[in-house]
Amino acid sequence: MNRLFQAIEALLAFLLAAMVVMVFGNVVLRYVFNSGIVVSEELSRIFFVWITFIGAVVAMRDGSHLGMDTLVRVLSRRGRIVCCVLGQSLILICCAMLLRGTWLQHEVNASTLAPVTEIPMIWVYGVVYLSASGIGLHALAKLWRAITGQIRDDELLEISESEEIAPVTATERAER
Repeated sequence: MNRLFQAIEALLAFLLAAMVVMVFGNVVLRYVFNSGIVVSEELSRIFFVWITFIGAVVAMRDGSHLGMDTLVRVLSRRGRIVCCVLGQSLILICCAMLLRGTWLQHEVNASTLAPVTEIPMIWVYGVVYLSASGIGLHALAKLWRAITGQIRDDELLEISESEEIAPVTATERAER
């Protein structure tokens, strides 16, 4: 699994590098030669969409999405598990909605061509299949671990600690 995510991160790095080269190249061409490569504008936008959606899967795996833990920090383990189950269930519902919406639009996107590159727009919007599936599988696995009691305490709080706020200890939680 780690090799798969290393390959995904390499793909993200390649897409970002290609996007930077295309945009920078176009800027230079516009200011120096008063011209540009129209295809690079469209491809850089497509790459940006792919970076965003694929990056969301990687961020989900790493636990680096934004979150707010003010309430969850003060809860007992059982309360944290309940919040985890609710959160992961909501994530699964959102992933299902994204998959369904993409599926319903699939034919339209497959038959609509991008204006410059003339590639089917499903190559742009189809990344939602990968993103929603990846995030959904991660949420499903975490939900299963939470329901079966196999989840670790550090997984219940997937937010990196702030240097300004001291973490709530089990003793402090018991006193409240």
